[in-house]
Amino acid sequence: MKNRIIGPKINIPWEEKPKDCASPIWRYSKNPIIKRNPIKGVSRVFNSALLPYEDGFIGVFRGDTFTTIPFLYLGRSKDGIHFEFEEKPIEIFDEKGNLMKFDYCYDPRLIEIEGTYYVSFCTHMHGPTVAVIKTHDFKKFTFVSIPVLPCNRNGVFFPKRINGDYLLLSRPSDNGHTPFGDIFLSRSKDMIDWGRHSHIMESGYEWWCGLKVGAGCNPIETNLGWLCFIHGTTNTCNGYVYSIGAIILDKDDPSKVLYRCSPYLLTPEMDYETNGFVPNVCFPTCALADSETGRIAIYAGAADTYVELLFTDIDTVLDYIVKNAR
Repeated sequence: MKNRIIGPKINIPWEEKPKDCASPIWRYSKNPIIKRNPIKGVSRVFNSALLPYEDGFIGVFRGDTFTTIPFLYLGRSKDGIHFEFEEKPIEIFDEKGNLMKFDYCYDPRLIEIEGTYYVSFCTHMHGPTVAVIKTHDFKKFTFVSIPVLPCNRNGVFFPKRINGDYLLLSRPSDNGHTPFGDIFLSRSKDMIDWGRHSHIMESGYEWWCGLKVGAGCNPIETNLGWLCFIHGTTNTCNGYVYSIGAIILDKDDPSKVLYRCSPYLLTPEMDYETNGFVPNVCFPTCALADSETGRIAIYAGAADTYVELLFTDIDTVLDYIVKNAR
């Protein structure tokens, strides 16, 4: 490897790149790894995130119930491919131990920072916005804060503090299916009070992200900077299309974009990406990176119906981003 992932060694799922694949990201041959009706009373699981935990993996998953209202579910896996889910949604308590009620919860991201596991997700607070909960054992989840005003989505944490600050990427939006969207960075000393917001990048220019862009997976620290997989949306005569892109942010000041890849890395092409509850969606929400091998496993929602598994390696993806940066 000429490039480096700065982080732990992780025994992630892996499949070698097919010889006929021209993309810097390639699909697992047995996708989708989570299909329809995976939990009792839940029709679809997608846009979810997981981490290594104990002798396997643990994840927080978006589950759209038979009412179509989404909630968060806990799932475990030995290999990062086959999952067992708890049948009841995750319960969330306030600091006094009182059970809290949320109208809906969706699109979680999961991260470990300094020994605490944080989950960011979208919920309702006079419009859709980002909420944060935490746990130490995945048995009890405690409410932390709502870091940004409505309307907002795609809250994604950096895996460590930078200059003493927790950092959060988000995409301010409106109350509906947003016809616009840029990525912003917010800072906090305590995970409760957030501010010092910075504009990171705008939609536009390339057609694949001409309508909006949003943070996808938790950033990965590399020798070049913070590798961020993002989603971009275009509006076609047949509806919206969500593709996967990437940027590299400055390691010490992540408000600075060092490289923005002009072409997408992956766009909906397979049947499970082009056909489903919401067609033509590849929506990255989790990236596991192994510092020893340079391998990266990406988990993405497909057509708002399935979870798909994607692969790349640090040399392939960084070289592609730098070569095709604008």
